[in-house]
Amino acid sequence: MIAVRNLRKHYRVTKRSPGALAALRSVLHRTYETVTALEDVSFEISKGERVALLGANGAGKTTTLKVLSGLLHPTSGTVQVLGQDPAQRDPDFLRRISLVLGQRHRLFWDLPPQETFLLYRLIYEIPHPTFERTLHELAELLDLGELPKRPTRELSLGERMKCELAAALIHRPELLFLDEPTIGLDVGMQLAVRYFLQRYCEQYGATLILTSHYMGDVIALCPRVLVMSRGTLAYDGSLDALARRTRPEKLVTLHLERPVDQKDVAALGTVIGHKPEAVVLRIDSDHLRAALADALSRLPIRDLTVEDPPLEELMAEIFAHPHRASTREEPTT
Repeated sequence: MIAVRNLRKHYRVTKRSPGALAALRSVLHRTYETVTALEDVSFEISKGERVALLGANGAGKTTTLKVLSGLLHPTSGTVQVLGQDPAQRDPDFLRRISLVLGQRHRLFWDLPPQETFLLYRLIYEIPHPTFERTLHELAELLDLGELPKRPTRELSLGERMKCELAAALIHRPELLFLDEPTIGLDVGMQLAVRYFLQRYCEQYGATLILTSHYMGDVIALCPRVLVMSRGTLAYDGSLDALARRTRPEKLVTLHLERPVDQKDVAALGTVIGHKPEAVVLRIDSDHLRAALADALSRLPIRDLTVEDPPLEELMAEIFAHPHRASTREEPTT
């Protein structure tokens, strides 16, 4: 489905100091510098996979999506998507993909979304029966109701995003590029969008490439993640394996029948929270069983919970120290 080899994308940008005099000098003599957006990136994605591109702002995620969809030409390297070079922007290729940018809109502000749907039917040359059937299916999956008949400007952000997704998928693309599709949405609408995307991929066998800073999107949709750092690929594998490698520990909360001294629980692991009725510990996974057995035998435990560290903390740590995720794992299919 997608094969990327030694992909590089560099930009040549003008460099000048602030001020009117510097602006005048730049007219006569310009100084340039090269900015590296992507450097030696290689990966493959198979048909039907759902993959998340993760990384801090400026890591190269959106640039990668734009290269894969043909909006940007690579500086060097090879990119094959659906057996074609995306940079050629072949009409057949464009009919098989869809790119959704969370902060860009394809709906017309003063027109109802149904008018945009009809426009895309003409652009993609969709037979009328197929168009009606697909629109009906999307309306049911997204629970659109009467939304397509109302002017876009009257829709809330969440309602508008649902109509944006319907417009992006009206031609039934087999490859979806989604850049922050749930940005700005409330929790309920995020859940609705995730559920819809999962059902769409399962129903049509579509391949999904997603960027998102919401770990809920990644957990719900993408078994495989690619972690990018400063334009390079730092990790390719499963999210669970990444979590185990970066934070090989568990968070254990002990609910107590009576208060205990901190020294009585310090031997179990790192104490990160201590209240009279509960203690929170960070315990290495390899020592978890022995630590729990010791706690149960010595302490007045009423209940306990064992959890993985929050993924937001995990990803923040990886973005700050990408070398901790630099060992590659075989892709998950």
